[in-house]
Amino acid sequence: MKKVFIFLLSLLFCCGVVEAQEKSELQKRAEAVDPGKNIASARSLYIHAFNDYYNKGQIHQGVECAVKAATLYYKENFWKEAFDLLRRADETINAGKQSAAEKAASHYLCTKERVQMYIKLRKSESAKDQLNILESLANQANDESVKNDLLYTKAIYYYTFGMNAQGNAVFKEMADKLTASKNYDKVDEVYQTLIANGRKSNNANLVAQSYSNYIAWKDSTDAMKHADEINALKKQIADNEAAISEKDSSLTTRQVIIIGLCVLAAALAAALIIGAIVLLRFILLTRKQKKVIKLANESNALKAKFISNISAQLEPTLQKLDSRVPEVKALLDFSSHVQTLSELENTVYDPATLEDTPIHPFCEGLMEQIRDKVKSNVTLTVNAQKMSAMIHKEYVSHILLHLLNNAAEYTPEGGTICLEFKKRGPHTHQFLVSDTGAGIPEEKREDVFKPFLEIHDLTTGDGLGLPICKQMALKMNGDLDIDPQFTRGTRFILDLHV
Repeated sequence: MKKVFIFLLSLLFCCGVVEAQEKSELQKRAEAVDPGKNIASARSLYIHAFNDYYNKGQIHQGVECAVKAATLYYKENFWKEAFDLLRRADETINAGKQSAAEKAASHYLCTKERVQMYIKLRKSESAKDQLNILESLANQANDESVKNDLLYTKAIYYYTFGMNAQGNAVFKEMADKLTASKNYDKVDEVYQTLIANGRKSNNANLVAQSYSNYIAWKDSTDAMKHADEINALKKQIADNEAAISEKDSSLTTRQVIIIGLCVLAAALAAALIIGAIVLLRFILLTRKQKKVIKLANESNALKAKFISNISAQLEPTLQKLDSRVPEVKALLDFSSHVQTLSELENTVYDPATLEDTPIHPFCEGLMEQIRDKVKSNVTLTVNAQKMSAMIHKEYVSHILLHLLNNAAEYTPEGGTICLEFKKRGPHTHQFLVSDTGAGIPEEKREDVFKPFLEIHDLTTGDGLGLPICKQMALKMNGDLDIDPQFTRGTRFILDLHV
């Protein structure tokens, strides 16, 4: 029941309060991610977008992103993280320089999300308390679209907890508003969806009440629609009679009208023919494009397999060469990296095997492996709790060692390299590798995780290290990204979700 009304709220009425400002790149990236495939990445980007909007003073757009991130949290049952994020969003609203009405509209978004969360948790009293706060905020915002949205939210609450009488009253108020503005089709669609949902949930009482209300409304609106149509026809007849009366004295004028109508009819017929031709071409073009896309996908799969096969076939020959020669070693490493990347891409949806690992000694051991590779006076720091976590030890070791080796290479004398571990929730962990090097330019940050974008001198590296690390992170139901808020060098964040 709740999902149906949320769907109606977002698609039929579009009553949400929307900022007229253009979306930031971070928000566009978040919206481009499919939560069904990578919910952690979408959530992380929305949180980054929230922080970015707050720093720019665009509070309302930031709150919208925070609400979307909270929704993605509790979709995975991370309720505490969702409530904490909404609390943080409320704090940013209070600290902002908006007017009282604007702050109320922003607080409304956070409170509405809490109502929906309590409804999901089946906590009727908590949801009711938040609904009272929501009503107060709607009055303070003094915005008609917010007040309409409040009606829909009330309806969700009442029907979810079996308060059909109150739900009917709210729906009647909604229907009366839409009927007054002659939005008959929208009201009809609301009732039809309500009846259909009652049938799906086997709620005979809800179906009977909804159908009864629908019939009563239908009868009244049919009468109003017929009256409107009759009045419109009467007006049209009166206008036509007046026009005919004015032009009746001139036969030439009548002929001009007839000729004009004939020309208009011919033009409409021609337009219909042209439209049919354009539609037919569009259908044919769409079919052709589908075939091209299918062929392209098959071609890409064959290319990936072909590249992997070439790499595997070259390896026995390369093994016979002297691996002490830098060029030969570079070829061997490149061949191995290509095979690894191909295998990871082909098995990205296969589950990774986890093992319980003591985190502090694990991190200390990794840092010890790069100690002799850093420049003089570089400080190495490990900040990890003395606890255990379920991780894929091989993949995590590979990723962190690659990041630490890069940090050792690019951190100047007197710099700092830090490896941190943070527990973000019951099932969420983070490893962070930061350094005080020159950093990665913002315009190149997205490309460092994409393979084969540039031609490399293989003796200086093949550019596949970070793409392989990214694929390993995705296979562990996590993600690897660069922290855009870190400005004293570079910080990589490895998110893991158990």
